[in-house]
Amino acid sequence: MSDTRLANRILPDTEKTRRFVFVLLENFTMLSFASAVECLRIANRMAGRSAYDWRLIGEDGGRVRCSAGAEFTLDGDLDDLGRDDTLVVCSGIDVQAATTKKLLGWLRREARKGMMVGGLCTAAFTLAKAGLLDGKKATIHWENQDSFSEDFEDVTLTKSVFVVDGNRMTTAGGTSSIDLMLKLIADDLGEDLANAVADQLIYSSIRTDQDTQRLSVPTRIGVRHPKLGQVIQMMEANIEEPISPSSLARDVGMSTRQLERLFRRYLNRSPKRYYMELRLQKARNLLMQTDMSVINVALACGFASPSHFSKCYRAHYNTTPYRERGSHAAKPVA
Repeated sequence: MSDTRLANRILPDTEKTRRFVFVLLENFTMLSFASAVECLRIANRMAGRSAYDWRLIGEDGGRVRCSAGAEFTLDGDLDDLGRDDTLVVCSGIDVQAATTKKLLGWLRREARKGMMVGGLCTAAFTLAKAGLLDGKKATIHWENQDSFSEDFEDVTLTKSVFVVDGNRMTTAGGTSSIDLMLKLIADDLGEDLANAVADQLIYSSIRTDQDTQRLSVPTRIGVRHPKLGQVIQMMEANIEEPISPSSLARDVGMSTRQLERLFRRYLNRSPKRYYMELRLQKARNLLMQTDMSVINVALACGFASPSHFSKCYRAHYNTTPYRERGSHAAKPVA
């Protein structure tokens, strides 16, 4: 079926064009941004008209570089937008540094117009910093979830691939932009056209806001032993107050010795060692992405003593938490 015949069959009777304004922050993730724009471009093609258009803007206009090193020419500065515009902030690594005071003030002012505001990848941080997610549900890339939870207690953080809560939208990064855009296209132009866009993208498994962003524990570790998966899930959910191996074993109906053998067989380490690595990984994320004190990071990761935390951290990462903080400290918001 031709694009025009498809459009005539499934499009609602409207000629309204919806405008997206993408705010590109320095070091934004190109995959998240490109996925979103490509959905809009293909939707126009399938619709046989300009159902969507978009602008690229950023602080001071000019050019902006993505995390892959490519530069983009912007259409303008942080100008006044229309209340019918859909504002989407795109960020990636070093989002704290890119979230400036000027940007935050502009976002708050524009959001007061009541427009739809979204954040792709790590841009949930920027929206939350501006107070635009207070009392809302949101999501962010799994690597940033620990630091986000510590920084923004008024936001209900989920592990979904995307979240739409009222006039706020957030995605987890990567290809989750496709899932969000397909939902918006379905809402605007119908599910048939959204499915046609997915087909053009060869995107065969459309996710909803009920899908989680990370792979299941068995898939991630490459092991499909049900009791091992249950234990690891309990470990991941109890970082601040670690559970003893004996309690973990009892909760899944095993002896401590059986649990030890299970971890040795499939993961080549003891349950205690695996648990410690999970806690240290979270600690490293907090050190690199927040301004929490080393003592508070230690407590958040289940270490009662800063000296014990430092000893374990150094043994695993070959550096101390203080040196890690010094070389990778989160840059303050300007």
